[in-house]
Amino acid sequence: MFTGLIESIGTLKAVERRGANKLFRVLAQPALTEVRLGDSIALDGYCQTVVEIKGDAFAVEVSPETLAVTTAAERQVGDRLNLERALALGDRLGGHLVAGHVDGVGTIRRIEPVEGFVKLTVDVPEPVLRYCVAKGSIALDGVSLTINVVDERGIELGIIPTTWTHTTLAGKKVGDRVNLEADLIGKYVERFLAARLGGEQSTASRLDEDFLAKHGFVK
Repeated sequence: MFTGLIESIGTLKAVERRGANKLFRVLAQPALTEVRLGDSIALDGYCQTVVEIKGDAFAVEVSPETLAVTTAAERQVGDRLNLERALALGDRLGGHLVAGHVDGVGTIRRIEPVEGFVKLTVDVPEPVLRYCVAKGSIALDGVSLTINVVDERGIELGIIPTTWTHTTLAGKKVGDRVNLEADLIGKYVERFLAARLGGEQSTASRLDEDFLAKHGFVK
């Protein structure tokens, strides 16, 4: 489990083939000195296991599934990655609950500098967009962010300068693809409602205000 608060920026130093997998060698700056073999660490939002450590660098082995459903397959030597170690029991939860399981990949539609922050608009695939609500949470390349606006194509986010400059977001441009993880609680709520109704075949399309009122969840 993660929080979406980025601890360090990693630089991809090498990419090696390991059968169907890819081995990523990553240099962390600042160094993540407490990383141990077998630890979980999120790279741009997808959870990986540390398999090697050499000085300030560590390696993870990226599976075909991760390569298929995230931006990992697009990464090249020299690319920068958001890094976060797994949350330890008793740590403060400063962002929101992030599982490190990417739900889909979005595309940056607009980057608009505004006085005091950056307005970022992202096109979001429908399976992820259905969980997006104004003032709700989403992880974008592993960064915990608050959604300001939801439209028929995607979401608008307001990003403060500290978040913008201390993550890889500052290096993004229009058209770049980003990993998305929808709010974990929203997915569980949908699942529980589906089970209560005896199936989930069409529950997602019915989760609106009329549906909730009919079944006693709102008045």
